Amino acid sequence: MADRPVTLLDKSEVLTGLFTVWDQLDELLGGLSEADWRAPSALAGWDVQAVVSHIIGTESFLQGISPPAPDIDVAALDHVRNDIGVMNECWVRHLSNQTGAAVLERFRKVTGTRRKVLEDMSLDEWNAVGVTPAGPDSYGRFMRIRVFDCWMHEQDIRVGLERPSTDEDLIGPAARLSLAEIATSMGFVVGKRAGTPDGSRVLIDLTGPLARQMRVAVNGRAQLVDDFGGQEPTTTIRVDALQFTRLAGGRPLCPRRSQDIAFEGDQDVADRIVKHLNFVI
Repeated sequence: MADRPVTLLDKSEVLTGLFTVWDQLDELLGGLSEADWRAPSALAGWDVQAVVSHIIGTESFLQGISPPAPDIDVAALDHVRNDIGVMNECWVRHLSNQTGAAVLERFRKVTGTRRKVLEDMSLDEWNAVGVTPAGPDSYGRFMRIRVFDCWMHEQDIRVGLERPSTDEDLIGPAARLSLAEIATSMGFVVGKRAGTPDGSRVLIDLTGPLARQMRVAVNGRAQLVDDFGGQEPTTTIRVDALQFTRLAGGRPLCPRRSQDIAFEGDQDVADRIVKHLNFVI
């Protein structure tokens, strides 16, 4: 089997997106009351503080810091589904008794350290292949996944606080990079998860401030394409781009944005794709 192609990404662009979402989180969290920190997020079993604790834990892991020992069997919790979830919950439990201010200070410290490490990283290190949540790929790809993860968690916090992103909030590098990362999984979602039949041409038409189009052609295997060679799509799914990211992440839709999902063409295929959009572990 041929080796998988390595994803080579512009270091400056990805780091701008990552640092931007960290700055946005810092600004959002800086004015919270203790009650706000304990508000349920959009994720089952986690309040706002737990979401931030998870981000702290992942960035600590990337610094080589092992997760703290939990005080309970976290694998038995209903919302923990795999080994990554176990690691996440170790940090959530560890920081659960801290004040919001202390957790924010820890967030600032770990992201400050990570900024310096990433800024100093050579291009050879940035492009080197290693383990990522998406399989073997470049460290740069891993950091784009970090942009996606942190940006999604910003939205989780905003939904929990009932402070959803405005259209202006959404126009930025973190959102664009997050959609680019999601796009890489659309062939898998359309072809394997949804079982879209051979010969299908699926257009995912995203609306709103993050408007863009994703095209997936199924010819033996499903893959992203730039166009359909002059042919019309056999299935079109039209949805607000932020809501699309919520579906892809297995999250509830944002209540203050359009809930509409419009289908054209093969309705059965469109329905299966939407039902199987969640690919996040």
